Amino acid sequence: MEATILKWHKQPGDTIQADETLLDIATDKVDSEVPSTAAGVLKEILFKENDVVAVGAVIARVENEALASSNVSPAAPAPAAQPVAQVAPPTVTEEIPYQPVGAQVAPSGIRFYSPLVLNIAAQEGISMAELETIPGTGNEGRVTKRDILNHVSQRGKGVAQAPTPQREAVQVLPAQKQPSAPVSQPTSSPAVYSGNVEIIEMDRMRKLIADHMVKSKHTSPHVTSFSEADVTNLVMWRDKVKKEFEKREGTKITFTPLIIEAIVRCIKKYPLMNSSIDGDKIIVKKDINIGMATALPSGNLIVPVIKNADQLNLAGLAKQVNGLADAARNGKLKADDTQGGTFTFTNVGTFGSLMGTPIINQPQVAILAVGTIKKRPVVIETPHGDSIAIRHMMYISMSYDHRIVDGSLGATFLTAVANELERFNPDRDV
Repeated sequence: MEATILKWHKQPGDTIQADETLLDIATDKVDSEVPSTAAGVLKEILFKENDVVAVGAVIARVENEALASSNVSPAAPAPAAQPVAQVAPPTVTEEIPYQPVGAQVAPSGIRFYSPLVLNIAAQEGISMAELETIPGTGNEGRVTKRDILNHVSQRGKGVAQAPTPQREAVQVLPAQKQPSAPVSQPTSSPAVYSGNVEIIEMDRMRKLIADHMVKSKHTSPHVTSFSEADVTNLVMWRDKVKKEFEKREGTKITFTPLIIEAIVRCIKKYPLMNSSIDGDKIIVKKDINIGMATALPSGNLIVPVIKNADQLNLAGLAKQVNGLADAARNGKLKADDTQGGTFTFTNVGTFGSLMGTPIINQPQVAILAVGTIKKRPVVIETPHGDSIAIRHMMYISMSYDHRIVDGSLGATFLTAVANELERFNPDRDV
């Protein structure tokens, strides 16, 4: 829906080639380079750094010198006695719109707010519930800076704000470019923190993560179910083949592709888990795109997506998992790498947790988490009676949207995943 301009690599008057990097942007959690769509001279930059720009807005104009020169005739000399008014010759310009790869329109029923609007709301003490009631005059009914400032100015008067009609043929501009309205000064005094404290300003990604988590809880009634799986066969098989696998495939075999493989099989049995909600419609996704939560060196979290995971064998899954994880840690992810997920998997066991209650990655309807694998004494049923053995055990949890996934389906799916892991063939070929 929008992006934040991080840095312009060119300034007005600079020459630029087609496909040369013009600026850096931040879309959602991914920083990307935007190439110029035309060659020529950069004539005008319409947005400054740190501006939030709506998808489709024109952000710059490039003069195509070759076309411009062919349309300009030599100017006649002006009389010496008369002042000369310099008139710019006609030029041919290319408008550079911002249109990120993989940009998607948010489904109806879910409202998004720009970071600027959320910051103003926090400063003015406007809750999410109150923010939802503000009429939006921006693209797709979004709340702009003007809308929220008008709402703030009217709060004390008890006057309801009516949406401002938009004129046709007016380009939709980001929140920072809206005409300013008077800002009412906060009446409350600045917060005072007692004791020995350190105040840390959230970075841009952490603010986005916090916003997504609040929206997810606000959108979906979360239910979490738990199960456990005896993954001894899986652990023993991986230990046996990991050196040969890495030598043959050129990549390591971790537990993540093995667990994703089991999830994909179960999604095929229970396709409603691979869906989303649009108003009162359930959209069942035929493509199985598995998002995998990945921790970044900064401590933030990002979810790259394995597209068409059901069409990949184990080696293909392993290469996708390792490639996306490395790209995330090195800041090399592309915008499209985090788009289109239909189901999310997170491994909280990486950090030693036994289990977790993950928050749904909207607009999906479920997210599955696995805990750390631990050896525990377990009762084993055998034809000769029960016995106690040391087994590799792992807890599994899944949070799901109770609007369409009831407890019976959620628990059945989770049990199916656990059974897939327990029935792993220890004699499987590499």
